Amino acid sequence: MELPYLEDVSPGTGSLPPRAWYARSDATSLSLNGSWRFRLSPAADTADDSFASDGYDAGAWDTVAVPGHWVLQGHGAPIYTNMVYPFPVDPPRVPTENPTGDHLRTFDLPDDWPTTTIGGATLRFDGVESCARVWLNGTELGEFKGSRLPHEFTVGHLLKPSGNVLAVRVHQWSSGSYLEDQDQWWLPGIFRDVTLLHRPEGCALDFFTHASYDHRAGTGTLRVDSDVDGRVTVPELGVDVATGESVTVDVEPWTAETPRLYDGVLATPGERVPLRIGFRTVAVEDGVIKVNGRRILFRGVNRHEFHPQTGRALDLATMRTDVLLMKQHNINAVRTSHYPPHPAFLDLCDELGLWVIDECDLETHGFTEQGWRGNPVDDDRWTPALLDRAARMVERDKNHASVIIWSLGNECGTGRGLTAMARWIRARDADRLIHYEGDATCADTDMYSRMYADHAEVERIGRREDTDGPRSRRHLPFILCEYGHAMGNGPGGLSEYQALFDAHERNQGGFIWEWIDHGLAHPEFGYAYGGDFGEELHDGNFVCDGLVFPDRMPSPGLEAYKRVIQPVGFAYDAGAGTVRVTNLHDFADLSHLSFEWTYISDDEASEGGELAVPPELGPGESVELKLPDPPLASRDAETFLHLAAMVGVTTTNWTKLDHGVARAEFRVSPRPAIPPATGERPQREGDFITLGPGTFDARTGELHTLNDIPLTSAPRLDIWRAPTDNDNGASWQGGQRNGLVWRELGLHRMQHRLDAVELTDELLTVRTRVAPAARDIGLRTVYRWTSDATRLRLAVSVMPEGEWTVPLPRLGIRLGLPAEYGVAQWFGGGPCEAYPDTAAASDIGTWFMQVDRMQTPYVRPQENGARADVRWAELRAGFDGEGVRVAGEPAFWFTARRWTTEQLDAATHRTDLVPGDTVWVHLDHGQHGIGSQSCGPGVLPQHQLHAAPAEFAFTFARRDAAPQVPPPVGPPPGRTSP
Repeated sequence: MELPYLEDVSPGTGSLPPRAWYARSDATSLSLNGSWRFRLSPAADTADDSFASDGYDAGAWDTVAVPGHWVLQGHGAPIYTNMVYPFPVDPPRVPTENPTGDHLRTFDLPDDWPTTTIGGATLRFDGVESCARVWLNGTELGEFKGSRLPHEFTVGHLLKPSGNVLAVRVHQWSSGSYLEDQDQWWLPGIFRDVTLLHRPEGCALDFFTHASYDHRAGTGTLRVDSDVDGRVTVPELGVDVATGESVTVDVEPWTAETPRLYDGVLATPGERVPLRIGFRTVAVEDGVIKVNGRRILFRGVNRHEFHPQTGRALDLATMRTDVLLMKQHNINAVRTSHYPPHPAFLDLCDELGLWVIDECDLETHGFTEQGWRGNPVDDDRWTPALLDRAARMVERDKNHASVIIWSLGNECGTGRGLTAMARWIRARDADRLIHYEGDATCADTDMYSRMYADHAEVERIGRREDTDGPRSRRHLPFILCEYGHAMGNGPGGLSEYQALFDAHERNQGGFIWEWIDHGLAHPEFGYAYGGDFGEELHDGNFVCDGLVFPDRMPSPGLEAYKRVIQPVGFAYDAGAGTVRVTNLHDFADLSHLSFEWTYISDDEASEGGELAVPPELGPGESVELKLPDPPLASRDAETFLHLAAMVGVTTTNWTKLDHGVARAEFRVSPRPAIPPATGERPQREGDFITLGPGTFDARTGELHTLNDIPLTSAPRLDIWRAPTDNDNGASWQGGQRNGLVWRELGLHRMQHRLDAVELTDELLTVRTRVAPAARDIGLRTVYRWTSDATRLRLAVSVMPEGEWTVPLPRLGIRLGLPAEYGVAQWFGGGPCEAYPDTAAASDIGTWFMQVDRMQTPYVRPQENGARADVRWAELRAGFDGEGVRVAGEPAFWFTARRWTTEQLDAATHRTDLVPGDTVWVHLDHGQHGIGSQSCGPGVLPQHQLHAAPAEFAFTFARRDAAPQVPPPVGPPPGRTSP
């Protein structure tokens, strides 16, 4: 049976051979973006073909924006799957119910368009999902597949001065869909630019810029191969040579840290094309990836193209925002998961400086459901389509200095088609490396790549002790192409990974999964994820696993990652009063940075000044500098030394002056002991007990009022948290999925049994047992209250009973205050949330924030908002209103929110969380770590919270109302990340 074109395994017909993409030349072009007429049919065989004929009246059709996806413009709905195909797996066949969108665009040629009798014109589509058939003025041009790749057609002979009609039929499903099973929304449409390009006689057809760098000689060698002979000029270098001719000159090299580009021109008889040339050489030497002779360390991120309103249709401003945010958070590399991005993004990577792994538009992950049976990458019938995709990526992007590695694709298993792709790429471009994660033998690659290997395995690999593969693999460099799964609260364990990258030369870093939450804007849910559009098969909020939220606001995970990968290291010697500063860049010196020291004390006193770090300090070099003595106040208050590196020059093209690049803190003097709150005698009067500023229920021993402030909920032991995505884990991950076990054990519904309320001379003691129903485990808990008449102290002791085989989510007390106490100030970690293994960006200081701003707005609500290492905290009624002050022994985790943990746990979207009449305050002695088990390893042992005997205390006092100057918001003002 002959299959229709959309089910044929070929890449298509009629398209021109792939070539280099460039946005500008002196040849005329016409953008065909804008409003197009649109008609949606439920199936390919129900769509009327006559719409492409001359004179067709589409006046009754709807309109859609191009670039765009019709499912985001009121026609149909998006579908999210991570792995499984949302249609029966019967390659290359697709469902009869196949949404098909017909697009029509009428256009006139501009008045200055060159006459079409000389030369010609090319029609270029930069991205269409998933199969398109194209007509111009009634003549069929052909059809193509390969959604995230350009396709061009010769159209000069068909153009007329006015009334041109471009017709495009787009099918949601095609044989190409089997090759595009990436973890993302299925979003059909013409989602990248459509452009008409004049092709004058003698125009540049295809060209390849080769620009290598000899780090020993400090010279660059330039050669531009061109299909059409011409000349290449680079005025700044005095270069004027024929195409195909090599020239060697003194140059400054291109790196991600120093993205030096030289402006040039390729001039052929019919066209002048601007060039942006970066000289660099990429190689594997002695089992290590080197650029310009130096080992590089990828501090990277995976990036899907996404916008919450427009899906994969991104404008240039959004792309620039992404790159700037990455640079400002110390990210130096991007893997374009899992397809080539819009080429303008690579222009920005060239300009601003990012290493790029450019990944082919290829993933067949859904075939794992069949044990890889029928996998196209091991079926010779599909090899032409695979080679077409590889060629369109390489030819399009080959002139970008930022692209140093080609990736064959993602999660495709293994097969002959991948080998064919690798051979073709090596033959075409020998100056870049090849990556692919799915083949453990590394037969076709220049590096060993893994996803989500745990810390112990990364340690073994770094030592070249990975014996589960061929011996030859141990001589290859190693990268984690995905790690640190940034789904919801997290990821944890990044500092420990970074230590392994630094410790072993072979371990060359990795790429966090991923950059952005793919939450689609939704009128009811705020942001929608899988299942919110009625999908039959979906993977829920697994699509929301980014370091930035859908609106591109940085998450706490991004702030922590920035600190983990910062390019300056600090080490403090308290005895000598010195600091060692180390340049952790791969190429750059420190001339673009300025440095400061600051002493910060619990009493809010601080002083600081400039740290004279030599600007010429080179990569890997260190300097030891003497610090001024700590202030006298440090003798009476806990004091910290903060060190900071900021952008100190005005020529940086990726951020503003004084942007914070690196920070560190060290404790200079210990915390003084909290004076004991004792001496007052508890008094029973009827149904109540009074003890200093507190009033208690005489039967239960529960605190009712504190300094005349009525508590909406008395302090009592709390161990439950709304499980994070990483707590819940993934079904395919090894190890215990704590969130599920916690719920199975009933830790979300602990019962509090009162055993005794006892009064002695200076002590109110309440004895309880806290335990889940149906289980024989529990926590014997004793509350001991004392007072010195003005302050009230609570000492808590906890003794586990039974066999606890699972860590605790948290351990502390929870209490409720009236809603008006919605302003918080604390001395401890901030400004953003932190947990035991995500606290890298938490700085000790005095912080001030409304409770509403203390919440982290994860797309799927979950545990969030804890501040670490808090010494004291206040909850106030307004900025300068009265309130409650609590000091912890030892330091504690502080969380405040306007809904209960139970309400947070029950919520599925942000809009489910409605503020109530209580501020719920958590004062935690311990928190379980976060880990990365939503797709990676769980919590490391040192960050787990096990059930064990514990004692901790809190001292409550009145905070009187008093107008004052706004308190500081951290160390030092104006020096934190934007």
